[in-house]
Amino acid sequence: MMLSNGKLYIDGELREAAGGRTYDDVGPWTGEVVAKAADASAQDVSTAIAAARDAFDATDWSRRHAERHGLLKKFLELLRANRDKLVSIARHEVGSALGAASRAQVDGAVEGAADVIELFPNVRWEEDRGRRDQYGFGTQRLILREAMGVVGAITPWNVPFYVNLGKVVPALLAGCTVVLKPAPETPLAGVILGELAIEAGFPPGVFNVITSSDPAMAGEMLVTDPRVDLISFTGSTAIGKRIMEKGGPTLKRLFLELGGKSANIVLDDAHDFAATVMRAIVCFHAGQGCAIATRLLVPRSRYAEAVGALEKAYAGFAGRWGDFNDPGHVMGPVISKRQQDRVMGYIELGKSEGARLLAGGRVRTDKGGGFFVEPTCFVDVKNSMRIAQEEIFGPVLAVIPFEDDEDAIRIANDSDYGLSAMVSSGSQERAMKIARRLRTGSVSVNGGMCISGDLPFGGYKRSGIGREWGLEGIEEYLEIKAIGIAVR
Repeated sequence: MMLSNGKLYIDGELREAAGGRTYDDVGPWTGEVVAKAADASAQDVSTAIAAARDAFDATDWSRRHAERHGLLKKFLELLRANRDKLVSIARHEVGSALGAASRAQVDGAVEGAADVIELFPNVRWEEDRGRRDQYGFGTQRLILREAMGVVGAITPWNVPFYVNLGKVVPALLAGCTVVLKPAPETPLAGVILGELAIEAGFPPGVFNVITSSDPAMAGEMLVTDPRVDLISFTGSTAIGKRIMEKGGPTLKRLFLELGGKSANIVLDDAHDFAATVMRAIVCFHAGQGCAIATRLLVPRSRYAEAVGALEKAYAGFAGRWGDFNDPGHVMGPVISKRQQDRVMGYIELGKSEGARLLAGGRVRTDKGGGFFVEPTCFVDVKNSMRIAQEEIFGPVLAVIPFEDDEDAIRIANDSDYGLSAMVSSGSQERAMKIARRLRTGSVSVNGGMCISGDLPFGGYKRSGIGREWGLEGIEEYLEIKAIGIAVR
């Protein structure tokens, strides 16, 4: 085992699961156990919910704005001081290549948290809406913003530090209390946050971490328990729908960041057209990202040139992935054998649908005992094909030709999803006309960064409800109260 074993964090203490139960934390690079994690029972989950409920209802945590801000600043410094531990977890547990671990997996997560903490003083807890005379008397009006209550945060395995911090930090800043349930595949990415919370001096119960081998039990308890006020979930659209159904009877507030099938539109006048196309290969963290652009839209007038550029790109990348110790590598294995089988199933589907396999398409056992799928590219793809419509969550790119700008917009928007997009053009005005018409929550124009800790992130359509990160991400956890005071 490469990592320290993980415990539950409940009511300010690290503890074993009921009966001392644990489960194996399997590393994607090797397929072997890298640690043991506490395997929570239903009673453990209920105890964590009770601790969060009590911390919200019976203390003044939600009203101590400056104190919360100070604690989260201390928590941030502890995250930075423990960077090596975070990177080790991202590598061994998450399967991150070293180049990805030092970017979005860890550094991007920590600096995103820093952005939110810096934005916190901009929250307007109280607004004077002035006096209004009506019905024969005057009223002075106030708007208050108050913490929502107990938050159940349910997170995925692909970029767990980024998503965990994107939920926990804003919710705590807002004055909520939190029960975090990491994905079964990445428990330690949640456990270490509990360990650092103790070191930072968080009051008991305001933050709790539950790990479980059961992918559904703890999450369903959070969703259905009336003691939980809000569910913040990142994961598949199918599970998001189930959360909406299960949370209905208790009228749960919901933040859902769901799937994506983002389009990368490269126009015929893009600066250095071939290089722009070559950069579109899906490789970062083996394509396991909801906002990764997995549909490449290129003009039919330059289609042959684009295909040639992609052939060179994939050939050149062949020896630049899958090395655990190479700091320049950004691609390693997929998370599990189950995910490997899912990705390979889509690759076989793409072949049967009539798309042409340009590169990749194989499991790579020569990389080791883990779950490796080589970078894969399909060309001659129709947007109606399932490989163009469904989220694969692996290193698979679908290349689709378009006739003109209107056709590119039509194809990009012809999707159940609307999470992110990219547009490249030699004319910023032309690119912006397209960007404004794309039904997505974020758009990168000519390589601009549209996903950052100080910007709201979320999707249109079946990509979700609400926004995470930025000031808007804090406001997701706030209620609004209007007060009218009679003026005599």
